[in-house]
Amino acid sequence: MPEHTPTVSAEVGRAILEDGYAILPNAIEPDLADQLTRHIDRILVELEIPRGTNNFLGKQTRRIFNLLARDPLFQRIPSHPALLGVIECVLGDQCLLSSLTAIEMGPGETAQPIHADDGSYDLPKPHPAYNCTALLALTDFTADNGGTRIVKGSHLRDRGPQRGDRDETMSIEMRAGSVLFYHGSLWHGGGSNQTSERRLGIVSNYCAGFLRQEECQLLALPRDVVATFPERLLKLVGYGTYNGLLGHVDQQDPGALVDPGIETDMVWRRIRS
Repeated sequence: MPEHTPTVSAEVGRAILEDGYAILPNAIEPDLADQLTRHIDRILVELEIPRGTNNFLGKQTRRIFNLLARDPLFQRIPSHPALLGVIECVLGDQCLLSSLTAIEMGPGETAQPIHADDGSYDLPKPHPAYNCTALLALTDFTADNGGTRIVKGSHLRDRGPQRGDRDETMSIEMRAGSVLFYHGSLWHGGGSNQTSERRLGIVSNYCAGFLRQEECQLLALPRDVVATFPERLLKLVGYGTYNGLLGHVDQQDPGALVDPGIETDMVWRRIRS
């Protein structure tokens, strides 16, 4: 396994800002990948997860949303050093976890429409990175089994993708355990699965600390579950403040609601008369 050093994270982060994407091979431990796969398979059965109902969600694709509420094992993903080290180089250390989703693309799935993950934010483009996604491969990703298609450099364009665009895409190919990182403005979409095997991965989507998250983590996660989170994950899901102000509760860091001993740095403590 490669070392997840600050130097490696910075290099990957620069590639994301320049090209819109980067791949980090062998990012997570094989044993962890195996455990994640087993837990996903169990949840798919226990919750009777249905396939999507349109071409975007995928009529041969199943998604498990809100993974942090499903099993403690998934806590290891958002703050894994291989992922978070890169994300913090792109979004800063006050970023938030926007969503955490498992995606199983089955045989016969058609190509997903090209889109950009920051499309719900009404911001002029191009703009700085306010979103960044880490797509963890739990099976090999290939051009034949639906490897993500991207339009390299499209994060620098002055608009998002529109119906009828016919840009040439490239398919991302990577081995299980690798991670594809991409800028929130990058044009991308799942490919078509022309094989007899599934394509399985986990999408860990992050956003800047001042943006609204895709999944409302404060409501999606039971308070007793959040109380078991390590401090970094606690802040990632929203139990913290941005610049010591945004997100406070009666002038307190919301992290104190689940851990009274948590260290806080509220803006009022820094103000000098």
